[in-house]
Amino acid sequence: MDALGIANLATNLSNNATQQSVGIAVFKKALDAQSSSAAALIQALPAPTSAPSLPANLGNTINTTA
Repeated sequence: MDALGIANLATNLSNNATQQSVGIAVFKKALDAQSSSAAALIQALPAPTSAPSLPANLGNTINTTA
């Protein structure tokens, strides 16, 4: 390999590393934006309402023969 080929290889490797670093940074920013959006959506949910009081005998057994 001549000096020009080695220089081109080094330049290409450096460019690939830079592109990969930029891609990872963009991906991390997208994940941060998505997580903050999800947190905002979860906080926007209304508080759960309590269930009406049922008689004490309901929900104690399961009919497995039906």
